[in-house]
Amino acid sequence: MGLFKQIKDMKQTVAAAPEMIEQAQQMAANAQQMQAQQAAATQQTEQQAAAATGPDFEPVSGVSLEQFAEVSKGLAAVNYDQSQAPAIAATKGISGENWQAAVDGWNARIKANPAVAKRFNALYMGRA
Repeated sequence: MGLFKQIKDMKQTVAAAPEMIEQAQQMAANAQQMQAQQAAATQQTEQQAAAATGPDFEPVSGVSLEQFAEVSKGLAAVNYDQSQAPAIAATKGISGENWQAAVDGWNARIKANPAVAKRFNALYMGRA
């Protein structure tokens, strides 16, 4: 009797196979569509960040957002010790006084304007 049960189970499995294959194909198509949507959203965000213009993107005390991101990224080499920032800025030709004004100004703009924050992030991460 075990043989007949095995044959019956196999018959049910074979009957269900086309539906299972269709479900797997649908899941794969959904995954591909989701990947494409995520890639498009990422690209759009990066393009918006790269094309950012307006008064909030003007230099603060002569320090551009690009320079601010570069010096900020340079802090990683000194374990993010903020006291080292003026020295790092000086290697980029930025005075200590201008650096402090830039820190205050750019941080305020980053908090107030999401487009500035996105652009800073893209620059900081090296995607700009």
